Amino acid sequence: MNESILIVEDEQKIARVLEIELEAEGYRVSKANDGLQALELYRTGEWDLVLLDVMLPGISGIEILRRIRATDAATPVILLTAKSSVEDKVSGLDLGANDYMTKPFQIEELLARIRAALRQRLIPSEAGGAQIVDGTWLLAGDLKLNETTREVIRSGKSIELTPREFDLLSYLLKHQRQVLGREQIVEAVWGYDYYGDTNVVDVYIRYVRKKVDTGFASELIHTVRGIGYVLKEAQ
Repeated sequence: MNESILIVEDEQKIARVLEIELEAEGYRVSKANDGLQALELYRTGEWDLVLLDVMLPGISGIEILRRIRATDAATPVILLTAKSSVEDKVSGLDLGANDYMTKPFQIEELLARIRAALRQRLIPSEAGGAQIVDGTWLLAGDLKLNETTREVIRSGKSIELTPREFDLLSYLLKHQRQVLGREQIVEAVWGYDYYGDTNVVDVYIRYVRKKVDTGFASELIHTVRGIGYVLKEAQ
């Protein structure tokens, strides 16, 4: 394993723990403890992934992400956010962050999300995301979804979904091949003011799978143990 990871974190203890854990996993690691240093290291190095704290002295993590994405759409960026910073999560995902972790987090989950993001980086860009057909349909293999008419068709067969099931499938399609955590899905599909259990995602995934995958040649919705779900065509 030779992947290089840039840690941008101003809390020295957290940065040191991350450095130790990542190096133990075989990654090459460098650290920056403020926004200016982060940008300098990013611009002068070659990185396979960036761990980016949102709350930084000088230049914020959100601004750093914006500058990264202005010239680089490929390098995975995982945001490290405070639990209450919903606006930061939304801004980060809208600006192109691949994922986020809410502090405090378990290192095992972070390592799993890093592995998932690095795997995603290896997928050719033309295969990522939902293909758009005729400007209206989202496509994954033989599955089509139209957000305007709210139609869902697989292998020529019309599929009836409830409004929530449709929104869930639409979100998965828009982020095709991207591993999505339950909390991400809840915030995107149920809304940021939803206070229920994230297990609701598992329930609705079962509903959608039953309608979209059961009885067809291949499964499109896959479970990523310890993280969440991903919609992708079978390899």
